Amino acid sequence: MSKVAVWVRLPLKPGVRAEAAQAFQVAVDNVQSEEGTLVYILHEEEADPDALFVYELYTGQDALTAHSTADWFKSFGPTLAPFMAGRPEMRFLAPVTGKGL
Repeated sequence: MSKVAVWVRLPLKPGVRAEAAQAFQVAVDNVQSEEGTLVYILHEEEADPDALFVYELYTGQDALTAHSTADWFKSFGPTLAPFMAGRPEMRFLAPVTGKGL
């Protein structure tokens, strides 16, 4: 089975990035016990202060499905909702080559 990656841009209301990142810790804590989640990193970009970015890498599609249907994930959306300025922008990627694959 091929590894699957996800890139997500979370558009935020102005001035709430630090609070949104703190709220995101719930997700980081929960993915620690997901066997198929290999990488799950929250990023910020200086040039885009009203957004957060997430890079995720999974062992395969089954692991991504398990992550996105987990009980904790269902209640995570409302945790971030007060900070969001729109819908997340998501890209589903197929890693080709690189260190760590």
